[in-house]
Amino acid sequence: MDGTVLVADDDRAIRTVLTQALTRAGCKVHATSSLTTLMRWVGEGKGDVVISDVVMPDGNGLEMLPKIRADRPDLPVIVISAQNTIMTAIQATEAEAWDYLPKPFDLPDLMKRTARALATRSTPSRPAPEVADQPDDLPLVGRTPVMQALYRLVARVMNTDLPVLVSGESGTGKSLIARALHDFSDRRTLPFVTVTGNDLRDIEGPARVLARVRGGTLLFDEITDIPDEIQARIVRMVDAPGDHVPRFMATSQGNLAEALDKRKLRQDLYYRLSGATVTVPCLRERVEDIALLTEHFLGRAERDGAPKRWLSKDAAELFRVYSWPGNVRQLENAVRRLSLTSRAEEITRTEVELVLGNQPEMEPVLAGGSSEKLGAAVSRHLRRYFDLHGALLPPPGLYQRILREVEYPLIEIALEATGGNQAKCAELLGINRNTLRKKITDLDIPVTRRRKLM
Repeated sequence: MDGTVLVADDDRAIRTVLTQALTRAGCKVHATSSLTTLMRWVGEGKGDVVISDVVMPDGNGLEMLPKIRADRPDLPVIVISAQNTIMTAIQATEAEAWDYLPKPFDLPDLMKRTARALATRSTPSRPAPEVADQPDDLPLVGRTPVMQALYRLVARVMNTDLPVLVSGESGTGKSLIARALHDFSDRRTLPFVTVTGNDLRDIEGPARVLARVRGGTLLFDEITDIPDEIQARIVRMVDAPGDHVPRFMATSQGNLAEALDKRKLRQDLYYRLSGATVTVPCLRERVEDIALLTEHFLGRAERDGAPKRWLSKDAAELFRVYSWPGNVRQLENAVRRLSLTSRAEEITRTEVELVLGNQPEMEPVLAGGSSEKLGAAVSRHLRRYFDLHGALLPPPGLYQRILREVEYPLIEIALEATGGNQAKCAELLGINRNTLRKKITDLDIPVTRRRKLM
């Protein structure tokens, strides 16, 4: 990387880490704990990229963005923040930050984004509409990568006219995402109307609905539950919406590809509604957010008049490993009940067990989600491998190195499962026995023949 980076953060450790990493990458770095100093440097024409925290001792980093954009419109600003809510991502986007990352951030990821910012060094300017600050109405809280990616996607599509299809399991917050897309968009002063198949059952239904929405946002709730003949009516409605064209959105609980295969969702309707597809992750895919959500809901309960409560260490661990089939909605209901029924300020594990006892069986889950597909895990590993090289490419020969890394444990585990019987192992893998022998030799895999215990 080549260029000068201005770093503003009140955490000395973060300033030190970023200064060292950026300097090693070839950048010049000016670091400060003061927004005043940062703005002076910007005014003096210093810096090719800014990396700034939001909450600083002498002000708010987001509030400085309009001035930076006015003075130096071609200066990219990367916002980093420990305020891990959707509002921070939306406000950063509305203030035209070049990029946004939550704390704690992944250093290789930040280095990669900084390299891209240095390569670009410009971003188109547009006026930022006013955004109401109501984070307590949006329990879309999370610092995990899947939630941060969701925030950035919502912020990007918010002020477009693209139709949006929001998918996810029950209780993940699909309707909250749709509502956020409306409430913080240019259509926020217009109606937000949610309809089901019953609202469109008679021939006058579409006309009545369009009259209600008046160019605002029209949300079709659980689109795959709507009968085919009414879906056809929606297709015609989207094609000819009248004089005041609304923004169309839809939610869906099930797998969209499966819904298309089973003809629960018309293909022509899917193409009309999927201008942008937003997938809301389940709690199994963001286990590390459970503590943050629990704290959020306990705080909300306290503001609503419930006593101050917190989870004991054992209770918090039980929350973390529970499978939460009802997702965030189930978590919120459990916290609300515990905040009212707990005998002391500290909620015990026994009390949590009583609340969750009548709900689906508890199952330990992995941090990345126990249902993660192999391809997704490999993709995540490969992306991190590329990120570690920053703006550079990995050494040549990557294909063979990756194949070797996958083949070795596959053959090793298959041999272990078959008790070292190479004929059975070859059959299990679906390859020729001679091919298996050659791979064992080439990869130097130890083979121990033993009796398999079943």
